[in-house]
Amino acid sequence: FNMDGLFLDTEGLRSRVFQEICNRFGKKYSWEVKCMVMGKTSPEASQIIVEAPQLPVSREDLLEETLPTAALMPGAEKLIHHLRKHRLRFVLVSTSRSVSFEMKTSRHEKLFSLFNHIVVGDDPQVQNGQPGQDVFLTCAKRFSPPPEPKNSGVQVVMVPNENLNPDFTRKATLVLNSLQDLEPQLFGVPAYE
Repeated sequence: FNMDGLFLDTEGLRSRVFQEICNRFGKKYSWEVKCMVMGKTSPEASQIIVEAPQLPVSREDLLEETLPTAALMPGAEKLIHHLRKHRLRFVLVSTSRSVSFEMKTSRHEKLFSLFNHIVVGDDPQVQNGQPGQDVFLTCAKRFSPPPEPKNSGVQVVMVPNENLNPDFTRKATLVLNSLQDLEPQLFGVPAYE
């Protein structure tokens, strides 16, 4: 699973905070800029936010205002407990660096401790952030045996931002509005009780 925007409402939080900061300086946090920061590490995203609308603040100032208050996305906790109950293996990836990851997840440590593996953006084996696949491939290697790639039957469920161009969802097996809409039985997992 990808953390930001799927398990934690970091994208919504980041958007609200960045828009608020841009408003202070009479600037706009546009959809084009939002697309540029999706999947980026927090330092990379903050740098883009500072440079694109030419804000008179440092990226460090932006980081301090955005990270520690992220809430769980609807359906995330229920899904993780369900998978754990049925003894399924599952992993989490994030292009966030370790320090940022710890801040974002600090309110939900118990839930995040249930993942079999977690790979973050400053893992030595991760060379590139998203949309690259380094974090996913690194995570897959941590399993024994590693899972097969998508063209060998791995299913991809996507919960995209409502404004995302639908062209980016074409390779997904299933596209949902929320994790709350997921029916585990479609993927060979027992249904929710």
